[in-house]
Amino acid sequence: MSLMPGGPGTVLPRGTFVHPALFYRDDEEYLAGTVPFIREGRESGEPVAVAVPHPRLAPLRAALGPAAAEVTWLDMSEAGRNPGRIIPGVLRGFADTHTGGRVRIIGEPVWPGRSAAEYPACAQHEALINLAFEGRGVSILCPYDVARLDPVAIADARATHPVVIDRQGERRSGDYAPHRVIRAYNRPLPEPRGAVSMSFDLDSLPLVREFACRWAARLGLGPDAVGDLELAVSELAANSCLHGGGSGTARLWSEDGHVLCEVRDAGTITDPLAGRRPADMSPNGGRGILMVNHLADLVRVHTGPDGTAIRVYMRK
Repeated sequence: MSLMPGGPGTVLPRGTFVHPALFYRDDEEYLAGTVPFIREGRESGEPVAVAVPHPRLAPLRAALGPAAAEVTWLDMSEAGRNPGRIIPGVLRGFADTHTGGRVRIIGEPVWPGRSAAEYPACAQHEALINLAFEGRGVSILCPYDVARLDPVAIADARATHPVVIDRQGERRSGDYAPHRVIRAYNRPLPEPRGAVSMSFDLDSLPLVREFACRWAARLGLGPDAVGDLELAVSELAANSCLHGGGSGTARLWSEDGHVLCEVRDAGTITDPLAGRRPADMSPNGGRGILMVNHLADLVRVHTGPDGTAIRVYMRK
């Protein structure tokens, strides 16, 4: 089965972006859908990267044999632990180093075991891929385990991928509506329990950094992670002062093995790709969020006319 429009060997127009979802039910279907995609790419001279959860890496390498040496391999459970870093750090990180022609990537950001807190960011990520790569000669295949994932995840995959592939073949998705998914998961974040808070403005930025570090340590965050949190809070608080009305509020608490810090202000993020572009292409207000995405284990965002809340998760 070909995963490229027009069949094997078809030469696509230079700026054609291809983004199918592969629905598989077992290991056999997984390999049947991914291995030909990789082989067709290498036979066409296309650079190929595979970013999948760790348990999937060894079987794919074994199935490819010696050809595995020609592929770039990434453990998505680490490189994509925070879905917000996948576009800039994994997908663009590979595609932007191969600009001479088409590239192929297998990216599996949604797998059984993703937490309820992580999933909305995963769904938004899959929708945003279509905006990030529009007009580029890139093919990104996204596998979905339909036997073990929640039906909501499969329904969202149909909405975030223009093409779906399963045991019946390849077809256009009649449910494709990525902007609907972006809006649907732009939800108010649940209120925390036992949070400590501090209001800040431009003059008190050093104080809010000290506040975040002190409480993060008290809540059990290790020294290295406290340092990362300090950088994240510094960037977010500065953004609030410069782009979010001149002031904001920081809150910290502990939840499910993480220390969380939320920075809230009166601004509105209008660019859906803020924090997901490479630094040299980020407009004002996006570079800080990009840094936070690379530092944090998870970032959740809710933005609207009444303001913006950015919630950072740091694993203890």
